[in-house]
Amino acid sequence: MNTYQNFNKSLEHRFINYAKIDTQSDPESPTCPSTLKQKNLGELLVKELLEIGINDAEIDENGYVYATIPSTTTKNVPVICFCSHMDTSPDCSGENVKPIIHNNYQGEDLVLPDETSIVIKLAEHEDLQHQIGNDIITASGTTLLGADNKAGVTEIMEAANFLIKNPDVKHGTIKILFTPDEEIGRGVEKADLKKLAADFAYTIDGETLGSIEDETFSADGATLTINGVSTHPGFAKNKMENAIKILAEILDALPKDKLTPETTSGKEGFIHPVSIKGQVEQAEAQFIIRDFTDEKLTEHQNLLKKTTESILKKYQNSTYILDIKEQYRNMKQVLDQFPKIVDYGVKAIERAGVKAKKQSIRGGTDGSRLSYMGLPCPNIFAGEHAFHSKQEWVSVQDMEKAVQTIINIACIWEENS
Repeated sequence: MNTYQNFNKSLEHRFINYAKIDTQSDPESPTCPSTLKQKNLGELLVKELLEIGINDAEIDENGYVYATIPSTTTKNVPVICFCSHMDTSPDCSGENVKPIIHNNYQGEDLVLPDETSIVIKLAEHEDLQHQIGNDIITASGTTLLGADNKAGVTEIMEAANFLIKNPDVKHGTIKILFTPDEEIGRGVEKADLKKLAADFAYTIDGETLGSIEDETFSADGATLTINGVSTHPGFAKNKMENAIKILAEILDALPKDKLTPETTSGKEGFIHPVSIKGQVEQAEAQFIIRDFTDEKLTEHQNLLKKTTESILKKYQNSTYILDIKEQYRNMKQVLDQFPKIVDYGVKAIERAGVKAKKQSIRGGTDGSRLSYMGLPCPNIFAGEHAFHSKQEWVSVQDMEKAVQTIINIACIWEENS
């Protein structure tokens, strides 16, 4: 059987081309996609898919890209989808990204040329220790790189190109889905699963080489609004109840030595304020609430509510509204019902010559939402590291292994059907 090879550095060229396109999403925008510039990448992907020979490639009005790789077998094989997101994080600029290839990495700290204070240090990036001799791609120091998730997009595109050009490789029907707005929690909100018509899926959006993730956080968003009492400050004695100060007291009263992102790891959850705004009369804080079980999420919500009520006892004329919205749920609850999906993912990684590592994500992927929409979907490594930051990096060789893993998954489903 033919095996994937990175001929003429096609993978690097493809990734760098995608990384240069600004696709940053915007949580404040109500549209889908939240930024029209995401469609610039989507339209390029459709053009390339059509050039590869995938005739049904299309982008819809919401910025979702759909395509089908036809079956090459007479067997009745479940339809598998590979999915990655096109947007990059709002946490760090994605404009004018200048990717740099550091060939034959030898363990040195990587000083980024456009902002020399940004240094990717071997001592701070454990996975760099496994990259000796590999080729590392970074940005130049003023932006993120966008490997989250353009590494995954690149890998799916490389695998699609390989499978179309090698029809002797036996596989069932394969669907491709590229989504907008994953970074702002809306990645599959308007995905047309009827059009997609897949049985199972894999997101290609993980970190370390060999990782396969079948468990994510469960996630809620919370908006806490404090309605205070505003009066003229010159005549405010015993009348004013400053919503800004009340909100500050509530934030200060929340735990500091636990239940925060900076004090938790592993299976520990948190209550995390991510933005505040307000005036004397009304102030608002946005939170993300995370844990691995729904029961723990409820505990965290109740703690936020009790803390708020405790502080407001001092302010008899002020009120609050706590609005909780479900964001996504731990996909393990769904995936445990379909063990083959993860098992075949593990086998595909090992067939690529890599030790598979089953892990939990302290975060979420499109797969979390897809699993609960009826498309069970674990997450496969893409090789991206230090995402959402100017220190983001990816290894070319890890990306090559991800491409091989995608191809292997397709073959293993066919072999076992």
